[in-house]
Amino acid sequence: MGKNRFLWGVATSAFQLEGSPYADWTSWDDILCDIPDITNHYKCYREDLRLLNDLGVNAYRFSIEWSRIQPRENYWDPSALEHYQDIVSILLERGITPFVTLHHFTHPLWFIKKYPWHEPDSSRVFSAYVEKVVSYIKGVRYWITFNEPYVLLLGGYLEGCMPPGISDTKFALKALENILISHGIAYDIIHAQREDAMVSIAHNMAALSPWCRYNPLDRMLSNIARRFYNSSIIELLNTGKLTVDLPFQKTSFIEIPIAGKVDFMGINYYTRIHLRFNPFKKLAVELRHRDLDGKGLTDMGWEIHPRGLAKVIKLASVLRVPIYITENGIATRNAQKKIDFMRQHLDVIENCIKEGYDIRGYFYWSLIDNYEWLEGLDARFGLYQVDFKTLERKPTAAAKYYSYLIKSRGF
Repeated sequence: MGKNRFLWGVATSAFQLEGSPYADWTSWDDILCDIPDITNHYKCYREDLRLLNDLGVNAYRFSIEWSRIQPRENYWDPSALEHYQDIVSILLERGITPFVTLHHFTHPLWFIKKYPWHEPDSSRVFSAYVEKVVSYIKGVRYWITFNEPYVLLLGGYLEGCMPPGISDTKFALKALENILISHGIAYDIIHAQREDAMVSIAHNMAALSPWCRYNPLDRMLSNIARRFYNSSIIELLNTGKLTVDLPFQKTSFIEIPIAGKVDFMGINYYTRIHLRFNPFKKLAVELRHRDLDGKGLTDMGWEIHPRGLAKVIKLASVLRVPIYITENGIATRNAQKKIDFMRQHLDVIENCIKEGYDIRGYFYWSLIDNYEWLEGLDARFGLYQVDFKTLERKPTAAAKYYSYLIKSRGF
């Protein structure tokens, strides 16, 4: 690792801890009517930040909730800006490196109604938000512009299960183009404020395999998925050219001027997915999980597949920039299963470092239990368990084990 210290961290998302009365997701999911503040983190953030010191981490990835910063189109809330600056200041005082995510799925409700990502003005409006936040908040070197833009695309524009709830390939491609253009603009805005800034995207990557390796349609779908879902954004950041290859669709080529606009690569990795041809599904693709490694499934039904992390690290390494595992975690109420998950994935990371891959950090998802989008409150990812009736936080055995790993691992 040379002079670069390895960053041990945890990751969170503002909306998943805080909620927001101004966000699109608040009116999207009825469950949020009963738990508008979710974990009450917006008020209790100082107490929650103390948990970072209890763990012994030296980095913390969190997001800024755009809808709190700009609850109305032409209004910026100074108290919200000061709130997130206070988080950064506390982290710096305690020697913890902040990783700030500008966009983690949610939007102000007015934005998604008036300027959804397939509209031409979306990049302009988002860029104004970035300019406001980056010019106000001081002390941050590491920025993530978008969390999992392809998940946003698939959920919001193909499946229609996330805001804006559209299911249209044409709109999806335009939205993807505008999101990636916005990354490039945000990259320039951040570097104009701080020359030594490190800017990236947190890219969700998965091990993708055919449901039946002897079925040519299953194999075709898994190959297409690998090229598009895992690799196309990496190719774009290398060349400025995006290849969009969707099942049974004409291949599209889009030039987007963001080649080289990435200072590190953020990888979010959770699972392996098997793809099965199903003519009755969207794009004729059915996503399924199976326990081929015998390590079990998570409470969300996802396969535990540590070996797949090595594969996506190798894919991302072609960018020749440092790699940070910006999310990796498991939904389970079984502390031993959580411990085994962390250990197995960190074994993979350690082996990759020994092989020469430039991996600079690991962020476990998540610090505390939170709201998990389509799964509500049932998916327990946290190192600290939350009682959603009393909002009490309790450390799990996995929290103590993560502290041990931080002290004992030699990288």
